[in-house]
Amino acid sequence: MRAAILHETGQEKLEVRDDVEAIGFGPGKVRVRLRAASLCHSDLSAMSGVLPQPAPFVPGHEGAGDVVEVGEGVTGVAVGDRVVLCWMPPCGTCAHCRRGRGHLCVTSLRRLGAPGFALADGTEPAGFYGTGTFAEEVVVTADSVIPVPADMPYEQAALIGCGVTTGLGAAVNTARVEPGSSVAVIGAGGVGVAAVQGARICGAASITVVDPVESRRERALAFGATVAVAPEDLKAAARAQEAGGFDYVFEAVGRAATVRAAYDAARRGGAVVVIGAGAREDLAQFSMGELFFNEKRLLPSLYGGDDVRRTTARAVDLWRAGRLDLAGMITHRVGLAEVNEAIRQMRTGEALRTVVTLD
Repeated sequence: MRAAILHETGQEKLEVRDDVEAIGFGPGKVRVRLRAASLCHSDLSAMSGVLPQPAPFVPGHEGAGDVVEVGEGVTGVAVGDRVVLCWMPPCGTCAHCRRGRGHLCVTSLRRLGAPGFALADGTEPAGFYGTGTFAEEVVVTADSVIPVPADMPYEQAALIGCGVTTGLGAAVNTARVEPGSSVAVIGAGGVGVAAVQGARICGAASITVVDPVESRRERALAFGATVAVAPEDLKAAARAQEAGGFDYVFEAVGRAATVRAAYDAARRGGAVVVIGAGAREDLAQFSMGELFFNEKRLLPSLYGGDDVRRTTARAVDLWRAGRLDLAGMITHRVGLAEVNEAIRQMRTGEALRTVVTLD
């Protein structure tokens, strides 16, 4: 089959090969024929080394397809089911899962670096975070697939594998945005736009989107943002709010500088919701005095801030009701052979979400 391989961390381009095999099928595993994969900025971060993922590996963690084979002992999913991949599935038994905080379960990350594919030359690349959706087929643990309705288009289903779940969940689950509130979202990529939609669904009265790329700011208006400003105008926009700042500020970039900007833009007693995936060594700084005096809440939000299966089901229900726009988030489509074009579009900000078709 075909798959895209990153051979060394730091490389900017992937090699698309046709001598790849998905390996590891057996008890507790499922084989999925992927139909669509979505490119997320986290894939680029893994390629550059910002996020840990030993190379060689097959990038991609947002994908949808059909189950074509199930291993012994697998329950809850059957051949023919349409599914999305889950890159960090909860184990169900650890302390976090027992508390109903399955999105904090890291048991699945122990699979990091485990071989998921084999090349004709004997190399065995991993799949990014146990998935690897830039491939026509994957073998994953049964807990790494989540069934979705059979009439949900593959391209749209792929988006809820991570980006939409993360942004939507940050607003609905982590922040629990109150109706009538003021919201700012820093970063108008896929996760940021999902947060915009989440805030709109929650009933926010105003949603200010902040991004250096004008085309991305303009796109966000179509998803529910009421105001769009460049980063240099954020301070003025915050001061214009009745309380001198926003009730909720979402940081969807993953950098210390934008977390600091988000904190400064929030009102006293407001919430700063951090959903961008950043580097370990990038340190955000706050004084003890301002933390005490301003009582602003810092709310990191991982993978939607709730059990991923529950957030996925909520996303599907909202999509079905016409309240969550998935189709509009897909701005570009490429085949697997053009995956490096998708990467270019992501890096330049040209695309909101590029879907790689695998039919």
